[in-house]
Amino acid sequence: MSQELKLGMIGLDTSHVTAFTELLHDKNHPYHVPGGRVVIAFPGGSQDFDLSRNRVAQFAETLTQQYGVKMTKSAAEVALQSDAIFLESVDGRVHRAQFEEIVSLGKPIFIDKPFALTSGDAAAMIQLAEKYRTTIMSCSALRFSEPLNSALNDRSKGEVIGIDMAGPMTIEPTQPGLFWYGIHPVEVLYAVLGRGCRRIEVITNTDHDLVVAEWEDGRIGTIRGNRKGNTSFIGTLHREMQSVYLDISGSQKPFYASLLEQIMDMFRTHKSPIDTNETFEIIQFIEAANKSRESGLPVAMAKVT
Repeated sequence: MSQELKLGMIGLDTSHVTAFTELLHDKNHPYHVPGGRVVIAFPGGSQDFDLSRNRVAQFAETLTQQYGVKMTKSAAEVALQSDAIFLESVDGRVHRAQFEEIVSLGKPIFIDKPFALTSGDAAAMIQLAEKYRTTIMSCSALRFSEPLNSALNDRSKGEVIGIDMAGPMTIEPTQPGLFWYGIHPVEVLYAVLGRGCRRIEVITNTDHDLVVAEWEDGRIGTIRGNRKGNTSFIGTLHREMQSVYLDISGSQKPFYASLLEQIMDMFRTHKSPIDTNETFEIIQFIEAANKSRESGLPVAMAKVT
């Protein structure tokens, strides 16, 4: 499609909205992503969540003054006036309700992480998308980072047998356990290992979480989440003949540019690069990890058919 897509945004309480809009609108940006412009947005915001309430006005002002984005009072109006939609609300609790307002129009929707905060909400959203034949996509930007994808594409050292990830894991009361920053390394585990986790065990204290997850075929993925100041996402990808260090935070190309390229391709083709069964299992994974955090015991994963 040569014509630019008219894009809408729902929820202006995350820096992702300004990052995406800059990459789309600024043709001189070294990582400019062509094909669409953000034309309309619904600010949204959650009054009981500081990291939502305190950021809406600033990001709405940036979109209005720098990029000429029109503000409206409802998610439904955004969907009516756009070709494709970014559901960006940083509070995963509101995703289902906002999604229900827009899904019936059949326009492609990117739902920023976390897709939902319960597997019940996730299942309901996927069922609605299938009912209305609406293409959806949800993920962390780390999934498409250049260092990770370069390592995955180099198969010269044999098959992948596991991955260890580390990164920041702050806890927000309204976004339980791993649903806040923990979702980033979880997404990397799934980008590498795919579906099929069978059990999860978590060790947690004030400063750290250690998540050990076993897949049905015996491969193991681990996550070390820290609350001691180190904000780098790093990892080790294990192959049969060699392990490779991953400095996911060290890429010159922004995560968001790589992700936005995938989103725009989904908007144009109505085909998502991520199976919704995988998206659903990721929510199940985090629920299971959160249960293990609370109990200190291993938790078995329910199988996704």
